[in-house]
Amino acid sequence: MQFKLLSVAALAATASAQTMNLTATLMNNSMLHNLTSFASLLPSSLQMASNITILAPSDAAFSALLNSTAGMALANNTAAIQAILTYHILNGTYYASNVTSNATFVPTMLSDMTYSNVTGGQRVEAITEGMNVTFFSGLLQNATVVQANINFTGGVIHVIDTVLTVPQTIAATAEAAGLSAIAGALTDTKLVDAVDNMMDVTVFVPNNAAFQAIGSAVGNLSMAQLSSILEYHVINGTVAYSTDLMSGMMIKTMNGNNVTVSMMNGSYFVNSAKVVTPDVLVANGVVHVIDGVLNPNATTLTANPTTTMPAFAGATSGSDVPFTSGIPTPTSALGGGAAAGASSAAMASSSSAGAWAPMRTGAVGAAALFGAGAAFMNV
Repeated sequence: MQFKLLSVAALAATASAQTMNLTATLMNNSMLHNLTSFASLLPSSLQMASNITILAPSDAAFSALLNSTAGMALANNTAAIQAILTYHILNGTYYASNVTSNATFVPTMLSDMTYSNVTGGQRVEAITEGMNVTFFSGLLQNATVVQANINFTGGVIHVIDTVLTVPQTIAATAEAAGLSAIAGALTDTKLVDAVDNMMDVTVFVPNNAAFQAIGSAVGNLSMAQLSSILEYHVINGTVAYSTDLMSGMMIKTMNGNNVTVSMMNGSYFVNSAKVVTPDVLVANGVVHVIDGVLNPNATTLTANPTTTMPAFAGATSGSDVPFTSGIPTPTSALGGGAAAGASSAAMASSSSAGAWAPMRTGAVGAAALFGAGAAFMNV
């Protein structure tokens, strides 16, 4: 498909003798013609910006998105395009050599509360995997640097092989990731809006097997009891990425009780539940997937590095995963990209991948555009 070329003159700045300005740098790179087409939708502040890093999707990356059904819908959504582009601009200059095998969560310029509710701007995860510099975005979508360290007067550009995915709401992420039990439980307790609209949150999300393991217990819970249990998984006011978690840390939850973080054999635990998929970025913070449902009435349970015992004494496994009635079944795998792989976050299998999704706030309508599934839907 073809898009009308947009002027990039607004981005022009005085070039130094050693380094070209952003406009000239983009136009002189044969891999970035599509990005140049959208340059007038980049933030106007880039005219005078300095100390920034631009993750520039290659022409092939843009084509893969724009030639999909999802991309055709995106073409007419200027606000969504602007959100995506802004998410590709990092605050700070990061050369490839600055990225290490230890994950770093780097703030971006995406701070529009329609799409993000994280203090200081939505993050991307930067990490090296083997010889590759990789950035992970929403739904664990990964983008690998294919051309690094292109200097311009305002900072540095890295060409990446996949368009980043703007993190979605917690509820949308749960559905897309195949975490249908928590998605259904949030819906049943009418906590979706409360959790999605919070600012700066960390959520420990039990996987479906964790809910099924206590199947005999959940059927007897009142909505008030279930709400209390779910709130015990939410940390309000703190975005705790895996790099922020420390053994012995005690964190107060939305429920009012504390959870305790521990580390054993290289894995993190929350009370007795193991973190199996850390650092799933969401619109208002981060999700860590765990293999057990936490019990606010059993806060002193400790980790067992070999076996996760249910936190609900006497509970037995159900024949089906609870709370999943009416929850859509995802059609693809969590994570992905042109060079699909696993970050420190991708240690367990779930489902679905994505391209962008605005946050559900007030009167703003929400939509989800899935890059891998090429589906455009209202939510």
